Amino acid sequence: MVGLVWGFVAMLAVAAWFAYDLPDIETATALERRPSVTLLDASGRFLSSYGDIYGMPVRIAELPPYLPQAVVAIEDRRFYDHIGLDLLGLGRAAAVNLASGGIRQGGSTITQQLAKNLFLTPERSASRKIKEALLALWLERRFSKDEILELYLNRVYFGAGAYGVDAAARRYFGKPASEVTLWEAATLAGLLRAPSRLAPTRSPTAAAERAGLVLAAMAEVGFIAPEAAREARRSEIAVTPAGPGDARYFIDWVLEQVEGYVGFVDRDLLVRTTMDSRLQRLAMSEVNGAFAEAGSGGPTQAALVAMTPDGAVRAMVGGRSYGGSQFNRATQALRQPGSAFKLFVYLAALEQGMTPSERFEDAPIRIGTWAPENYNG
Repeated sequence: MVGLVWGFVAMLAVAAWFAYDLPDIETATALERRPSVTLLDASGRFLSSYGDIYGMPVRIAELPPYLPQAVVAIEDRRFYDHIGLDLLGLGRAAAVNLASGGIRQGGSTITQQLAKNLFLTPERSASRKIKEALLALWLERRFSKDEILELYLNRVYFGAGAYGVDAAARRYFGKPASEVTLWEAATLAGLLRAPSRLAPTRSPTAAAERAGLVLAAMAEVGFIAPEAAREARRSEIAVTPAGPGDARYFIDWVLEQVEGYVGFVDRDLLVRTTMDSRLQRLAMSEVNGAFAEAGSGGPTQAALVAMTPDGAVRAMVGGRSYGGSQFNRATQALRQPGSAFKLFVYLAALEQGMTPSERFEDAPIRIGTWAPENYNG
């Protein structure tokens, strides 16, 4: 009994020591991030985004039930039963890690993950784990289970620059989180283990395999019927493409001009560009076809710009491959226009009333005593 008492006192002393320098826990709902710039094409289709992308804050009641259920099933099955720390999960993870001789499983609950994301750094240390546990206990006393899950879903990172379930749903599926299907919900929940590696835009096969595990976990817990899991797998769909063809040259060109229009970017921006996605794909296809036709002895680079009469750039190709060279030969290469300038000369002649059947000697204009020396007319 004396040992137990002194052990309890020692635990209180350790908790007090680490609680002394805990971060300001009253900032749980504060949101700090870099402003984002999201680019759309002329029809409003997503092109690219830069910065930290957050969607609209969502409430549990606004989501299809299977979306939060998918997260709970794969991340923390006893979420609604524990006090912020899952002792059974910690014991299971410790046993697995001891048996394997390394770290194979973690016992962190959703509340602990939220505490780490809100207040702490990703460092792996005993000090950080103790602080994480203390903060998890505080969160459980301060918020209800649904409020904790809402905070988690609105803050956790889903890969591809998307923070929060709504931003991830829009990033990967082109729809708000309230409209995702069961398969899409399983895909989003599966990302939480390794967002960068399992992002469907980067590794669709790995993302699909992980989504299958999420569906199996949901069926095992009883959130969905096994038949529903199998039906969801049959309804697997591809993610929304990140952009039309290789539009990176155009995207870089637009981003260079954003600050000149709006000044210092200190807020989220949604920029609708003049790019036509269909024409961009055609432009890339034509350039690639020209290289294939020319073979190894042909040109090594190319550039293409398609514009409308009002000056709107509808498609742009700045080189053979953006991955091979980011130099934009359409906007950065200062070369003579050559015969491409004839278009403007002929247009000026037509506007002056000349017709294609008329002949006109393109004689040089003498300026004072100067005259071009390469004209023999």
